[in-house]
Amino acid sequence: MPPDIKTIAVPIFQNQTSTYRIEQRLSAAVTREFIQRTKFRISPEPKGADAVLNGNLKDIRSGVLTFDLNTGRATSLQIQVTADVKLVDLHNNKVLFSNPNYVFREQYQVSQSTTALFEEDQPALERLSRDLARTLVTEILENF
Repeated sequence: MPPDIKTIAVPIFQNQTSTYRIEQRLSAAVTREFIQRTKFRISPEPKGADAVLNGNLKDIRSGVLTFDLNTGRATSLQIQVTADVKLVDLHNNKVLFSNPNYVFREQYQVSQSTTALFEEDQPALERLSRDLARTLVTEILENF
């Protein structure tokens, strides 16, 4: 990372999907990851920052991975997020990191018991957000 980068802005990602508030969840996870693992100051606003990390959530899909052969019901699903992420040095508008097709997946089990049935996609999205943030910050830091 260039030595003059001290503050990184992480504004709320743009959301082009129909998944409610996923952009807030992912932006917050990335912010937490930067705060926990780096010495950079993190700001939600680009004003006064040295660099900005922009994200655009392009697609979220979920699909069945496995079925119960006896009942035909899904037993595990996978959720996939596709994003465009870019870290830009605001001093010279140089792109420091870019991945226009950042894909991340999370698998989760579906409860087969009707008494224990609850929405399991939200915890899966939470895990996906943490894992995506951890991987993204690692890739940005290792890029230098």
